[in-house]
Amino acid sequence: MTTSPAPELAPELAPELAPEFEAAIAQVRDDVAKLHGELVRYGLVVWTGGNVSGRVPGADLFVIKPSGVSYDELTPENMILCDLQGNVIPGTPGSDRSPSSDTAAHAYVYRHMPEVGGVVHTHSAFAVAWAARGEEIPCVITAMADEFGGPIPIGPFAIIGDDSIGRGIVETLRGHRSRAVLMQNHGPFTIGANAKDAVKAAVMVEDVARSVHLAREAGPLIPIPQQAIDRLYDRYQNAYGQSGDARR
Repeated sequence: MTTSPAPELAPELAPELAPEFEAAIAQVRDDVAKLHGELVRYGLVVWTGGNVSGRVPGADLFVIKPSGVSYDELTPENMILCDLQGNVIPGTPGSDRSPSSDTAAHAYVYRHMPEVGGVVHTHSAFAVAWAARGEEIPCVITAMADEFGGPIPIGPFAIIGDDSIGRGIVETLRGHRSRAVLMQNHGPFTIGANAKDAVKAAVMVEDVARSVHLAREAGPLIPIPQQAIDRLYDRYQNAYGQSGDARR
């Protein structure tokens, strides 16, 4: 795999790196490093492909994995801290490495969707198969209605290397209930309130992509009425699970 060059380094340390942000940055580093293990555990990635990032609460910063590094070598210390332009923050742990080749896409999402606290990209097989056909996943199982509030949409074809993928993600998901988009001929990207939430969405995307594919192979799909989708989504997002849980 060819390692992409690192984006140009920010010229100086951002003011967000004041001591009061150190604990938040350390927590996001730890979370993002551990969450990459969930991508492996659920079979959503192969080799070094895929990535998780997390926004640092209260700061214009996010943490993302280095490019081309084996998943079993990922640690909080080699996660890379970036500003919202995708520039690596110099002098911080991991800043001697190149960040993920999807960094520009993640940065674009964070800049344009301030409610997003986590972004995930995987190459999970069934979701990629739908993306390869340029076909959205129809909402025909209640788990999809619960988690995504409708179909999982297709985003435009875009080449990796700049923020084109990020633009496609934002254009597709802004105003959409779904927290997942299948970028055409590429694969799934998911967003969430934080990195863990985005990873959960990535796991669920592959689960429903597989289930709906198998169902369609066996016979015609049965649509869920929109009114029922709305009720299921509202219940799951607002009443399911323990009180106070986020994204239960």
